[in-house]
Amino acid sequence: MLNSITDVKGLKVGHASDYTGYTGCTVILCEGGAVCGIDVRGSASGTRQVDALNMNHIVEQVHAILLSGGSSFGLDAAAGVVRYLEERGIGFDVGIARIPIVPTAVIFDLFFGDAKTRPTPEMGYKACVDAKETVKEGSIGAGTGATVGKLFEVTRGMKGGLGTSGVVLPDGLAVGALVVVNAFGDIIDNITGRIIVGVRASEESLEFANTVNCLKKGFVKKQFGLVNTTLGVVATNARFNKKEITKIAQMAQGGLVRTISPVHTTFDGDLVFALSIGEHEADINRVGVLSEFVIAEAIKRAVKKADGFGILPAFRDISKGWKVTR
Repeated sequence: MLNSITDVKGLKVGHASDYTGYTGCTVILCEGGAVCGIDVRGSASGTRQVDALNMNHIVEQVHAILLSGGSSFGLDAAAGVVRYLEERGIGFDVGIARIPIVPTAVIFDLFFGDAKTRPTPEMGYKACVDAKETVKEGSIGAGTGATVGKLFEVTRGMKGGLGTSGVVLPDGLAVGALVVVNAFGDIIDNITGRIIVGVRASEESLEFANTVNCLKKGFVKKQFGLVNTTLGVVATNARFNKKEITKIAQMAQGGLVRTISPVHTTFDGDLVFALSIGEHEADINRVGVLSEFVIAEAIKRAVKKADGFGILPAFRDISKGWKVTR
């Protein structure tokens, strides 16, 4: 057991990261095809080819999921994933060609690094080449420039990142998740109820201001809000159709509710993809509950493994103090 989304056999994960501009992309390859659903709860999402996930759409399977930084500019990275899959003859067969189906979603990370640096098709291709079963976490791939706690803008926030988690049960059922955490709100330990990372009292402080309490007191964010999004992918080796796997994506959103506060705001583009890749027989509600669990675990791992690069404090800096070094 890898304690990652790749505990679901048939999946590989790859990253491409730019540590000069602080952005990147992450691909989840399912080259044999997977039934996919999506649930969008935030009001500021940026996506590509998610229309194929509609239950009335003729396409039955996807061949990769791409998560990217760079806001809408980062959607271009999907072209590299499509090229990688096409070169290998992978895609929806239309007779004269096989068309790779690659639903894509982005986060806004332009405030953390160089706003002119965005994931490119070359980075999308590189992420595919890098894909393997062992998943690296933290400030890597789409999590490179991710941040959290932005009621008072990024400078009083903390570092977000990318995390994964998985469970394999004695009967063979496997459920895994991968999450890119770039939230407007604070990240909560759902066991203790305490804030792990979030908005700070000042730019120099490591004391949490508590976003919900600030909102209750009347502090509001009025600036145009496409700067936040948590992107989740859950996967299972259980066999489901589009309608059923979409319901699992909906239930998996409970993992965001348990660990992000507030969540699904007008400033977030929160969404969850769900993948069914396998033939295991399983109850939809059982898989939904497990999906909520692995999403919550992946969110906590994402911020605990993040690196602030001396630009913003990360979870790892709380116990040892922090100061700007860049």
